[in-house]
Amino acid sequence: MNNKSLTIILACLFVVPLLAHEFWLQPKQYLFSAGDEINIRFYVGENFTGNNWKGSRQKVNELKLYYADVTDDLSDALTDDEGDSLQFSMFEEGTAMITFNSTNSSIQLNAKDFNAYLEEDGLTDALEYRKQHNETDSSAKELYQRSVKTIVQVGNTKTDVCKKQTNLPLDIIPLSNPYSIANNQTMNVRVLFMGKPLPNTKMKTWQRIGSKVSDSSFITNEKGEFSFTLNTSGEWMVSCVHMMRLDENANAQWQSYWGTVTWGYTGYAGTRLTSR
Repeated sequence: MNNKSLTIILACLFVVPLLAHEFWLQPKQYLFSAGDEINIRFYVGENFTGNNWKGSRQKVNELKLYYADVTDDLSDALTDDEGDSLQFSMFEEGTAMITFNSTNSSIQLNAKDFNAYLEEDGLTDALEYRKQHNETDSSAKELYQRSVKTIVQVGNTKTDVCKKQTNLPLDIIPLSNPYSIANNQTMNVRVLFMGKPLPNTKMKTWQRIGSKVSDSSFITNEKGEFSFTLNTSGEWMVSCVHMMRLDENANAQWQSYWGTVTWGYTGYAGTRLTSR
């Protein structure tokens, strides 16, 4: 592990309730002073409200910290014990990004629930495939994995680490640092799948201020991009799902990839800090 002024203390996490929806990294706060402990929980749930995801190291494919020009692989520091959080401290100012990719899990859904899920998440290609192949009344087995990240700010020094492309299968990339952008300015986002732009994909943005959650939906353009107006208050999440049909020799019909990125403008006890 790189010794560039940071100390990592880790606990583990991880098994997803079968019908849970979004999955995201949830820091206790997003804005820090140098040396503060950064505590991040792994959440799963609906409407940007959820519970801890529990399980074991076997569900972790990748866990990394991006900071300045440094990338640290944190997966080897995880134990096999159950847990629900990641803790580390940074002693230099800067923007930091934590990324997580899970191994595959599987789920079997009846026809009604699977069709409703495809409809809700804008997975029109999968819906059309089922119609054309007379599968609308058939149950479906799906493999799924999570590709998620969170962005936190330590002190006042802003960097572009959060704009980097990662090796997450489904990579949601803010094209501006959310801690540098002015209030009510346009945030542009690029979505990549296996390193290539993902067009015509339904995206959702979520903003949580206290107990109030609001959301909006968008569709990516041919470059895999979309934009929205960013209010620099509360907490934000951007999410999407990408689904592929598997060949007949696979042990499931579908493979899905679930992606989120989170950031926010709160300090301890939900108090907003001045970061610029």
